[in-house]
Amino acid sequence: MKKLNSISNILDFAMSAELKAYQLYTDMAAMVENIWMSKTLEGLAQEELRHHAKLKAVKAGKKALKLEQVSNLDISEILEDVHPNPDMKYRDLLAFAIRKENLSNRLYNKLESIFSEPHLRNTFLKLANEEADHKRRFEMQFKSLTS
Repeated sequence: MKKLNSISNILDFAMSAELKAYQLYTDMAAMVENIWMSKTLEGLAQEELRHHAKLKAVKAGKKALKLEQVSNLDISEILEDVHPNPDMKYRDLLAFAIRKENLSNRLYNKLESIFSEPHLRNTFLKLANEEADHKRRFEMQFKSLTS
C-alpha cells in the first residue's frame, strides 16, 4: 500500500476508496434481481462518484465544503456482517450498506483528525458527515422493517 505521508497521497487514497465504493455498488446493482434494490444501489454508486469529484476539486484547490451536522442512530454496531450476493434480501442489503457507510464515515473522521489545515479538516469532516447521512438513511429504512 502506498504511504499516506502527504496531502496529495491522502487525497489520492480517499479518491481511490470512493471509486472502489462506486464499483462495488455498481457491481451489486448488476448482481441483484430486484429492480428497486438495483436502482437503490445505482443511486449509491452515483453518490460515491460525487464524493470522488469533491475530493478531486479539493485536490485541485477549487472547492471547500460546507459542514452539516448529522445524527447517528448507532444501528451499525449491532448488525451482523453481511456480504453481497445475488439472492440477498432487502434487509441484508441495508445491513451491508450501513456497515460500509459506517466504515467510510470512520475513515473520513480519522483523516480529519490528522490535519491542522482548516480547509482539509473541513473537507474530511464534510465527507464524514455525508457518509453518516447515507448510513442514517439506511438505518431509518432498516428500523422501519424491524418495527
